Amino acid sequence: MGKSITGKNEQLTYLKERLTMFMEVLDHIEPENTELEDIDRLIGMLDDLEVKVEQFKTRKEG
Repeated sequence: MGKSITGKNEQLTYLKERLTMFMEVLDHIEPENTELEDIDRLIGMLDDLEVKVEQFKTRKEG
C-alpha cells in the first residue's frame, strides 16, 4: 500500500489529481455509446472522491 497522505498540501494535491482524472474520463465519454455500467463507474469515482474529502476534513494533520 502507499504512504498515508497527512499533510494539507498532499491532501489537496491528491484531490486535484483525482478530480483531473475524473474530468479526463468524462471528456472521453461518447454519450451515444455510454452504457449504464459506465455511468455507475463515474458515480463510483465521485463517491470515492467524496469519501476522501470527508476523511481529509476530519483527519488531524500529523
